[in-house]
Amino acid sequence: MSMPLVLVAVMVVMFACGIYLMLDRALTRILLGFLLVGNATNLLIFLMSGSFGAAPLVGGADPSDMSDPLPQAFILTAIVITFGISAFMLALIYRSWRLAHEHEDRVRDDEDDVELPTSTQQLTTEEVTDEDLAESREFSDDSEAAEPDTSTQPTQVVDRSHTRGEGKS
Repeated sequence: MSMPLVLVAVMVVMFACGIYLMLDRALTRILLGFLLVGNATNLLIFLMSGSFGAAPLVGGADPSDMSDPLPQAFILTAIVITFGISAFMLALIYRSWRLAHEHEDRVRDDEDDVELPTSTQQLTTEEVTDEDLAESREFSDDSEAAEPDTSTQPTQVVDRSHTRGEGKS
C-alpha cells in the first residue's frame, strides 16, 4: 500500500497554513485556520484508512477484501464537530463585530430622557461634613441602647367617612 504523495503534500500544507492562521489575533483568521486544520485532519484520517475494498454490509465478500468502516465514521464525526464549532465561532465573530460598531446600536432618547438632565440640574445638594454626621443620632458614638419612649399615648383612628358630605349645605 502506498499513499499518494500529492495528497500528503496537500495535507501538510493545509496543516501548516491552518496553524499559522490560528496563531493570529483576528477571529476571522482563527476560524479559517480552524477550518483548514479540520479538513487536513479529515484528509489524514482518509489517507490512513488504507486501500479501498468491498462494502462491509453488502454481498458475501471475504472479510480481508472489505474496507474498514471506522475511518469513515471518524471522518463524518469530525465533519459534524468542525461544523458545530465553526457555527459557534461565526456567532462569536458576529457578536464581536456588533460590539465594535456600538455607535450604530444606540437607543435614542425619548422626551422624558431629554427632560431628565434639566430637572436634575434644578436639585440642590448640601455638603454633609463629619461634624454633621457626629451630631446626628443615627451615627452617634454612644454605646447605650436607646430606651423606647413610653410617655406617648397610642393614636386613635377616627373614621370620618360618614361626615364627608355634611359640611356643605
